[in-house]
Amino acid sequence: MRKYLPKNIIHLTNKFAEGSNSPLEVTKSAFNDAEKFKNLNAFIKLTKKLAYDSATESTHRYSEKRTKGPLDGVTIAIKDNFCTKGIHTTCASKMLEDFIPPYNATIYERLLNNGAILIGKTNMDEFAMGSGCVDSIYGPSKNIWSKNLENDEWRIAGGSSGGSALAVASGVCYASIGSDTGGSVRNPASYCGVIGLKPTYGLVSRHGLIPLVNSMDVPGIFARTVSDCTTILNCVSGPDMRDSTTIKMQYQPINLPLPEQIDISTFRVGVPKEYHCEQLSKDVLETWQKVAGLLENEGAIVKQVSLPHTAASIYVYSILNQCEVASNMAKYDGIEYGHRADYDCSTEELYAKSRAHGFNEIVKGRILAGNFFLLRKNYKNFFEKALKVRRLITEDFTKVFEGPPAERIDVLLTPTTLTEAPLYKEFITASNRDQCAVQDFCTQPCNMAGIPAISLPIRLSANGLPISLQIMSNKFNEKLLLTFARWLENQFEFNCLYNRELYEI
Repeated sequence: MRKYLPKNIIHLTNKFAEGSNSPLEVTKSAFNDAEKFKNLNAFIKLTKKLAYDSATESTHRYSEKRTKGPLDGVTIAIKDNFCTKGIHTTCASKMLEDFIPPYNATIYERLLNNGAILIGKTNMDEFAMGSGCVDSIYGPSKNIWSKNLENDEWRIAGGSSGGSALAVASGVCYASIGSDTGGSVRNPASYCGVIGLKPTYGLVSRHGLIPLVNSMDVPGIFARTVSDCTTILNCVSGPDMRDSTTIKMQYQPINLPLPEQIDISTFRVGVPKEYHCEQLSKDVLETWQKVAGLLENEGAIVKQVSLPHTAASIYVYSILNQCEVASNMAKYDGIEYGHRADYDCSTEELYAKSRAHGFNEIVKGRILAGNFFLLRKNYKNFFEKALKVRRLITEDFTKVFEGPPAERIDVLLTPTTLTEAPLYKEFITASNRDQCAVQDFCTQPCNMAGIPAISLPIRLSANGLPISLQIMSNKFNEKLLLTFARWLENQFEFNCLYNRELYEI
């Protein structure tokens, strides 16, 4: 797939329509590559029979010129916390190891309705609690940009949606779906050198996404080009009767202008000073400054702005995350579904044993912390105060996007992650909580505010690893965000398929 297939979805489907390629051939190549890269551990389950059946039907539709939609015959992957009817959905946890949903997540259903072909379910941190994709019962995922995949010398893929990022970065799929609660799409996108889009909260239905933090979870998109991200977004967005938090107005599909038609001088770009923190690496800082300088040279208005509550954001995120986790995990008791311990002395003991065996230490730790914060004596001091600061964080973004006309900006430009992908042996020296605080520093504030953001790969670091930047904009401003990203993408032309490690594994 990597060497001879078209770069983006539009070119691919044009080839299908011409008859110079077929969904069946593309699907076969995808499984060949998935087998070749199985040591990356990107997939929990490959859906071969379903994929080949879908590819055969798609090939037939093209021959009869009656395609389903813009994704007909396009290979995709989905994170294993989205429900897929008749296919195991495990959240990479022993608790749901044998769970087979009786229904589809809305986002998966909409992809199917547009003709997409599911290659498999991807690896993740258990119940999406992590930033490295290393805490899965199926083992860690390894970054395709690693020079060495042996021992502990490999690079992390980022989390919690690391498997979905790898599915795209390896060329197995044209796009994939992940979930983003505090950066779980943008973080692995940055480390794996692909594009990661987190839409506005409520633009894409969460129905069928097994929840981590209901008030922040957003289905996100991985792709290799901005145009592919836009194509997927157009297919999956819009109101859903089964999710009351989705938008009520009809979604208007986004048509992006060509890069040469974009006048970058009309953009006002904000560079928040609070994101220039101590842990920021030299490579990332230089990339940030280089892109800001390029934008200024091309006529864009680039100015420093302030988001004063950024430093408090990670603490607020941690408290609210753990409180909602405690609530969401309460339903896993071993009675109705999920792992059930072989213990029947008493109902209380059955609950305790099932949860002790079914959850890893990280999940159990967050449940305990969340219940502590929600105790009557702690509720006001922790949960209520965190909600108040969350409102202040949201207001920070509102002020820069919706302030006085002379001061407001169109997009924010920040790092996505503070460094390149760390080595696994370095990553595990800190706890899951501490790593999330570092890895999600730049990404989680926009989840608090519900605004859209995209991670865009820019260049390689001195160690030959991807460096990405994050672009954020106001709520439901995806068209402007993606237009800006497309111009920037065209300036640097980063392509993860140029990764030499792809051809040496």
